[in-house]
Amino acid sequence: MGKVEGGMKCVKYLLFIFNFIFWMMGSLVLAVGLWLRLEQDTVALLGSDGAPENFFIGVYILIVAGGLVMLVGFFGCCGAVRESQCLLGSFFACLLIIFGAEVAAGVFGFLNKEKIIQDIQTFYSESAKDANGNNTLIVSSYHRVLNCCGTASTRSAQCTNTAPDTKDCESAIEEFFNSKLFIIGYVGIGIAGVMIIGMIFSMVLCCAIRNSREVI
Repeated sequence: MGKVEGGMKCVKYLLFIFNFIFWMMGSLVLAVGLWLRLEQDTVALLGSDGAPENFFIGVYILIVAGGLVMLVGFFGCCGAVRESQCLLGSFFACLLIIFGAEVAAGVFGFLNKEKIIQDIQTFYSESAKDANGNNTLIVSSYHRVLNCCGTASTRSAQCTNTAPDTKDCESAIEEFFNSKLFIIGYVGIGIAGVMIIGMIFSMVLCCAIRNSREVI
């Protein structure tokens, strides 16, 4: 088997180091996704029946992409060490797929931010209007987690016993989920940017291995 020589050997070890870092970043993405899905406050607000589920779509994309990044990072390390065209080619193809998923998560977080927040605000407002047993628990959860009360139009009538600086729940919902959606967006697009470097390294090394075999 022909071996990669000279500057390409440097690319080989750079790709190995990159994939180890890539594996660690996959662990981070997976951890962030699980945190966003299982975080106590988020579950309290969106864990009830009938709650909007569109917020969790971007979260699920992050979780799946994070798991795949860890797996692909491992195979990328193996491909770099063994100088395997097959593994490196598979690595490139998987990176391309995950790249699309991460960009989708980032774009989803940014472009659907207003709709997601609006759906959650509507869910809160409808729950507050229909004050049965379950809805009362839902409204109480929003008040407790977000430290808010009522909406901008109903706060003065419904929240007479709250502190003057208490926010209305529509503003509190927007502030809370804005921060979560920005995390999804920035993590998704940030990891996608790193993947471009990995795809370049893998293609350079793969071409170098192929050329060295042709010479031999």
